[in-house]
Amino acid sequence: MVDRVTLHILDEDSARRAQLARLAFAAGHHAEIYANAEELLAHAPSNGLVLAQDHPAGEGIPRLIGQMMQAGHWLPVIAISDPPQTFAVVRAIKAGALDYLALPTQIGPLNEAVARASREADAYRAQRARAAEARQRIARLSLREREVLDRLAEGQSNKAIARELDISPRTVEIHRMKMMGKLGARHAAEAVRLRIEATGLDDVAA
Repeated sequence: MVDRVTLHILDEDSARRAQLARLAFAAGHHAEIYANAEELLAHAPSNGLVLAQDHPAGEGIPRLIGQMMQAGHWLPVIAISDPPQTFAVVRAIKAGALDYLALPTQIGPLNEAVARASREADAYRAQRARAAEARQRIARLSLREREVLDRLAEGQSNKAIARELDISPRTVEIHRMKMMGKLGARHAAEAVRLRIEATGLDDVAA
């Protein structure tokens, strides 16, 4: 018996949305439906799983997850397509989707996917939430402050950063202090940790 889960069904096709919602309710779950990512993010659900059509194939899911991360909001995503294409599956999983299904038409396959995603979601949710928060903080930085942070993360000293950016070490120190303040970092190691946590999301949010 699968625990009852809220499935946030995202599909621009209204007939497919209705089909998936009926299947979700028949499987014992609750369903919410959305035509696009903007509707989902406006609702900003805090729990459940997203069941999203990968449209266009190989682009829809990375774009959705990128929008979620940019908004500082993450829910586990199960991608669907009919039929799934290998390149699209690879791109979706790399972007952070927990599973990729052919369009489910029966309760069994849907519940199996929901159960798998639910098991993985707790640990993954904490990781992605930290990454989303780190990205939001880094987005506050100016271009120069980001350049200083990037080089600080590479282990460069203020003098080395100054040489590479062709500015004075004192200017580097000023940018570094502003950068730390915007990030809410108490020391350089904390700023670098935020940079590392956010780095893995660069391809997703591009």
